[in-house]
Amino acid sequence: MREIIYKQESYSIMGASFEVYSEKGCAFLDPVYYECLAIEFEYQRIPGISKPGLTLSYRGHTLLQACIPDFICYQKIVVELKTLSKLIDEHRAQLLNYCLPAALTSVFSSISAIIPEAGI
Repeated sequence: MREIIYKQESYSIMGASFEVYSEKGCAFLDPVYYECLAIEFEYQRIPGISKPGLTLSYRGHTLLQACIPDFICYQKIVVELKTLSKLIDEHRAQLLNYCLPAALTSVFSSISAIIPEAGI
């Protein structure tokens, strides 16, 4: 297992995620957990920007499309929610791509592997 770069911040984010899961369980989809996590971040005073549009460019041209992660916390940690039973490489690649335009040095995913996909 790799070492966590921003341990204190990451543990705070994971704690907030676990709090939401403890309260809501596994019966909902991403938007519900997103809204709850935004409230929990505020409650626990975890600094974060919700749905920041990260600018993309190609050959010197700014693209109309943008990367939009769920949160960037502590100005350096990407938080992306997923209601999945298993995390796959495509999800990891999505997070890494969020780091490029944001010039972030660390990736943390609050992947809701702990919150399995609701059977709706």
